[in-house]
Amino acid sequence: MNLEEYLPILVFVGAGLFIATVFVALAFIRGNRTVYDDKIAPYECGFDAFNTGRIRFDIRYYLVAILFVLFDLEIALLFPWAVTFLELGWSAFAGVFSFLFILLIGFIYEWKKGALEWD
Repeated sequence: MNLEEYLPILVFVGAGLFIATVFVALAFIRGNRTVYDDKIAPYECGFDAFNTGRIRFDIRYYLVAILFVLFDLEIALLFPWAVTFLELGWSAFAGVFSFLFILLIGFIYEWKKGALEWD
């Protein structure tokens, strides 16, 4: 393997580090360091903060977030499989459908538990 093959990657990483360093340096040089009460106040959708940040959240927020991550990961894993579907054979077909079946069981479980119902 020749080191010339890595030159474009090295140039790309170097350019990214250079640009990031320039922007951070400009922020320190040109940035306004004056602190105002309005600048450091907590901001909540245009309203003044009406509670602390240490309130309890309903567990359904976390369940929906887990569902989102789960199905986002599913789609990310299905794209490469779909591209190479014809070359993989029946074992990959069975593996993907067993994976989808397990996800379906989890989705039905969350549906039955009422995680998707909002009051």
